[in-house]
Amino acid sequence: MHNKYLALPDPTTAWAQDAVKGKFVCGELVKHAAERHLRDLKDGESRGIYWRPEAAAHALGFLPAVFSVTDGPRAGEPFHPLSWHTFVIGSHFGWLTAAGRWRFRTGWWETGKGQAKSPLMGAIGVYIMGWCGIPRAQCFLIGQDKATASVPFRDAVAMCRADIPGEEPGDSLETRGEVIIRGEGDNAWKLEHPDTGGFFRTLAGGDSQSGPRPAFVGADEIHEFKSDHSIETWKRAIDKVAGNALMVLGTNTPATSQLVGASYSEMYQAIARGEARDDSSFAFIARVDKEDRENIFENETAWAKALPALGETFPIENLRETVASAVLRPATKSSVKRLYFGIDIGAADFWIDEEKWAAVQGAVDSRAMRGRKCWLSLDLSRKNDLTALSATWEADGNRPMASKTWYWTAREGLEDRSEEDRAPYLEWVEDGYLTATPGATIDYTFVAQRVAEIEAEQDVVELVVDIAFVTAFREACTEVGLETWLYEGPGKPEGRGLRIVKHAQGKKVMFEDRQLCMPHSITRTEDAILEEAVIIDSSPVTYACAGNVHMDEDGQGNRAFDKARSRGRIDGMVTVAMGIGAATASQKPKKQSVYARRGVIRI
Repeated sequence: MHNKYLALPDPTTAWAQDAVKGKFVCGELVKHAAERHLRDLKDGESRGIYWRPEAAAHALGFLPAVFSVTDGPRAGEPFHPLSWHTFVIGSHFGWLTAAGRWRFRTGWWETGKGQAKSPLMGAIGVYIMGWCGIPRAQCFLIGQDKATASVPFRDAVAMCRADIPGEEPGDSLETRGEVIIRGEGDNAWKLEHPDTGGFFRTLAGGDSQSGPRPAFVGADEIHEFKSDHSIETWKRAIDKVAGNALMVLGTNTPATSQLVGASYSEMYQAIARGEARDDSSFAFIARVDKEDRENIFENETAWAKALPALGETFPIENLRETVASAVLRPATKSSVKRLYFGIDIGAADFWIDEEKWAAVQGAVDSRAMRGRKCWLSLDLSRKNDLTALSATWEADGNRPMASKTWYWTAREGLEDRSEEDRAPYLEWVEDGYLTATPGATIDYTFVAQRVAEIEAEQDVVELVVDIAFVTAFREACTEVGLETWLYEGPGKPEGRGLRIVKHAQGKKVMFEDRQLCMPHSITRTEDAILEEAVIIDSSPVTYACAGNVHMDEDGQGNRAFDKARSRGRIDGMVTVAMGIGAATASQKPKKQSVYARRGVIRI
């Protein structure tokens, strides 16, 4: 399919007008971006931003004049920007400030897989390196690792080695000497533009460059980033540049458990919708709309909302095959929905069907639970892990079980742990989802006080615990005036106050009276989630814990959460399972959960 917009006087604006008019299929977030462009044409000058279609045309014309397509069925043809490229390229280079500088300092490109983001990022890097009038332009590609950063760089190298369209065979930027390629074959690591002194190279996410003054930074596969440190470091470097400078962040839709990518995506969605005003940030987010999610596999007419190159360079037949495979293999459904259609509930290797998990997230008001029997479950930590306390209320008539979790951590070293764990602990503390206690270790009196308050307000049956640190916790309970006693088994003397019951953590199945074990609790938790027999209080901490889970399994199919091999902290998921297991312990356990009968996800 030919990009008809390139023949028009102002391709970028024409594309935006057609997007708003519905002349081609696109999602709400893309329409918002197009509407923003058209609004800014009317009132942008009052804010000091100016549309210069000739500047956009220079960038749009550069690609097919200099580069050939280097891969796929169109290899050897001029690199004509795709339709969605028209809007992105034009926006980045056609909008200027009163000083003549590029308006947009950052750009967010979020689409489904296979939409030619990487070749475009590589081409823009070469363009800025030598053809934007920037002396000694420093251009970089970064990634979570060097392999990720190398993907668009290899495209850039290949285009510099490929024949220039319309010229003699063998006539390339490299053979002309306009670009020098350092390194042989796939080991090329740097491009140089001798006439201007500019260069273009890759760096891994953690690599640094002494005193950088970047004209361009491209960061690919943001959904794979474990920390935002390198992104923020380079953004600060971009902010310091007085002249033209651009940072582009390219990504598939991040999973909800991919916290770095998800946080950036949320920010740029707000910018696209106009909920946040930032004249220096550009957002192009191609996702299907919410109403498309339920039947997206069957609704081919909506596919182009997340895949703007569908039918141009991305064959619909390929996607049909991918969808057909996902329908037959339920374990891949969530990843296909996320990677191809921008449905952000999907997480790689989520321990349970994530759509089912998302369906039971809701608001749980503990005050409304009074009068229902309540089981408390506690996973204690001293220093690095989170301490989690869950309250699980029994089902009541037509009302399902309910679960709510509170979290504590030590304040000292919290910023470092946030970086190490790739989790926004400081934000969670600020938003009230996590309590940071003073000092280097968690002060259990904070936890004990919460238990005492719940015990006073609710019909608490017992507190179920992982036995680690329980002695220190009971001392804290005494300090806050809460009586407790430890259940030792049938026939043993009972005490006064709150009963504490041990919950085994490994894969071994326990049959002794009142002995709770993780295989049964996990099975009951899965059943409750899949049958929507529980509401789990919506919390980003709990969601992150669920997304981090690694499940360990023995030869008999008995499962337990494996903290050592999980992607991050899972304490909240442990207490949710312990609580549901305790609340349903009187029920006869199923041999396997309804989920396990369909097949266990092996991570």
